[in-house]
Amino acid sequence: MRKNGRGLEEIRPLKFQLDYLKYPDGSVLVEMGDTKVLCTVTQEERVPSFLQTKGKGWITSEYSMLPGAGEPRIQRDVQKGRVSGRSFEIQRMIGRVLRAVTNLTIIPDRTIWVDCDVLQADGGTRSLALNGAFLALNLAMIRYLKEGLILKWPIKEFMGAVSVALIGGEIYLDPDYDEDKEAQVDLNISMTESGHLLDVQAFAETSPYSLSVFNEMLEVGFEGIERIIDEEKKALKESFLCLPEDLKELLPEGYII
Repeated sequence: MRKNGRGLEEIRPLKFQLDYLKYPDGSVLVEMGDTKVLCTVTQEERVPSFLQTKGKGWITSEYSMLPGAGEPRIQRDVQKGRVSGRSFEIQRMIGRVLRAVTNLTIIPDRTIWVDCDVLQADGGTRSLALNGAFLALNLAMIRYLKEGLILKWPIKEFMGAVSVALIGGEIYLDPDYDEDKEAQVDLNISMTESGHLLDVQAFAETSPYSLSVFNEMLEVGFEGIERIIDEEKKALKESFLCLPEDLKELLPEGYII
């Protein structure tokens, strides 16, 4: 049991506010405990030069933390004159994961921009950003399907992400900031509903760790992601049920709960 009474393998309360903003094609404010991330999706009718004439679309991401997201004040990347290494790593990961669960041939000659802005950081920001980005992407695809911009459903299956930490020899699922800063091992994982890995990042913070510890942390992460995917499906259920019957038939089997 943790100091705040939460179980070691218990995730923080997870909330999704869909269609949070007026102008993006899809937007979600996602909260997990005291961490809050705003995710939006927009599109443009062009692709990177290496994809021109290939008949495929592209998904890319930008990630940032607002100055007031943590203590002390976080300097904006624009003031540094470059994207921070951490932001670059996370936005690259978000783009790669979303491309892996999307059939890009269904969105040809379009670039889907996914923007993730951390409003408040209390641990797990990259995982939460990816979960919010996935929901915002679904909302955008629902809109494109209704408008006839796409003729098939491009997202292959649900996915989720979570962080796991080894602290004092015990495994903590979804650690907050105070817990995470004490971690001996820090792991971030994303996987599909069918149990296939999308991304794994595991770092030893103080000393090397064994393969058995790594596998235990993965198992705890898998169970946490299953719960997160359940919450994602509940959040999107009404949006999918509002689709006309002929469009619902385009969704993968089991996509609507």
